[in-house]
Amino acid sequence: MELNKLKDLLREAGVVGAGGAGFPSYAKISDKADTVILNCAECEPLLKVHRQVLEEYTEEILSAFSDLVKTVGATRGIIAIKSHYRSALLALQNEIGDYPSLSIHTLDAVYPAGDEIILIKEVTGKIVDPGKLPISIGVTVCNVESMLNVYRAMRGKPVTDKYVTVAGEVALPATLKVPIGTKIAELLKAVGGITVDDAAYICGGPMMGNVVTPNDVITKTSNAIIVLPADHNVIMNKNRNAAINLRRTMSVCCQCRSCTDLCSRRVLGYPVEPHLVMRVLSNGGKGDIDALDGSLFCSGCGLCETYSCPQGLSPRAMIAELKNMARARGHKPPDNIKPDPVKDAEFKKVSVERLTMRLGLKKYDVPAPISEDFETGSVKIFTSQHLGTPAVPCVKEGDTVKKGDVIALAVDGALSVNIHASIDGKVTAVTQKHIKIKK
Repeated sequence: MELNKLKDLLREAGVVGAGGAGFPSYAKISDKADTVILNCAECEPLLKVHRQVLEEYTEEILSAFSDLVKTVGATRGIIAIKSHYRSALLALQNEIGDYPSLSIHTLDAVYPAGDEIILIKEVTGKIVDPGKLPISIGVTVCNVESMLNVYRAMRGKPVTDKYVTVAGEVALPATLKVPIGTKIAELLKAVGGITVDDAAYICGGPMMGNVVTPNDVITKTSNAIIVLPADHNVIMNKNRNAAINLRRTMSVCCQCRSCTDLCSRRVLGYPVEPHLVMRVLSNGGKGDIDALDGSLFCSGCGLCETYSCPQGLSPRAMIAELKNMARARGHKPPDNIKPDPVKDAEFKKVSVERLTMRLGLKKYDVPAPISEDFETGSVKIFTSQHLGTPAVPCVKEGDTVKKGDVIALAVDGALSVNIHASIDGKVTAVTQKHIKIKK
């Protein structure tokens, strides 16, 4: 398939990164790519979607990946997968012989191997300069579920469903295929309900996910719903108040450097030094102000506050506040910085198993079998399911739609994709932010 035709197809089908910020896939693929990496690192504790989807749809995903590598003119496609994902790895090994342009690269069971900057270093040995995109060194990274959506888009099927692992304090942990826009409460019911009286909910992983409510809905980037007791340390950490975080920093931080020594971006040679940020904040804004600029390259992986800090402080949260303030003021990270990798980087990798234990999540690390028979009677579909400009509704209240119909159009000339109905039904509400459909 010709490259521009594939880009148009993916934009029309609404294919975006099935996790993270939801970067539109049509804007990511480029003929400047020499290497395309399929990311099956899935490094956060309790997340299982990508390895399960890869095992279930191995041939479809490899077929689409091979076609994409050929379309962009890359010389190789590499599937990056952790060596202990044995079932998915075996499924790959059984099929990959039919695709000579593809190969497998096994990864260590470390966090955050799924960060595309770290993944690129592990797979190719190359380091993306701070602030640059992977394509600047001839690499494109796609995740597994996005590649399955590419396969389906090539066959005329837009993105209408999402695979979501439901884990933690639930009766029957499972990975469900659900229509986009489904209420989280319905997923909880489908797995037998919750098993604690006072529960809290995370959408995404325990490290980088956000606290949500059962009334929130599934989007194209929802990989997991994790249910934990409301007083669990992971929940308490995410609910900390910014002002309290600052006061704790000023009174407790001992400048031990543990947060910096194990920082996943610092290990790559990025100028991220959380301990210096904490020092500046502890001193009322005085000190090495350059450290604040360097912190704008933080990935938000959370190792500094959930794993490294011996005093339970929150460098990641403090840096996130600084990044938000910088964005609001139009302040951009420094340019033309060359990474200076840490020489003993191999000894600073963080084991996912140890991280899971440290977070107090080991008892929840149980099988969550995949199920595709979920149904819902209503959905609330946001017009912004992706990084960039929200789609514009093209239906009105009272319209009858079929699953797969376009209900919001991508904005011409902007980073934007179409949004589609995820169930058959009648449109019951339309705003600029969302569209509701009821069977």
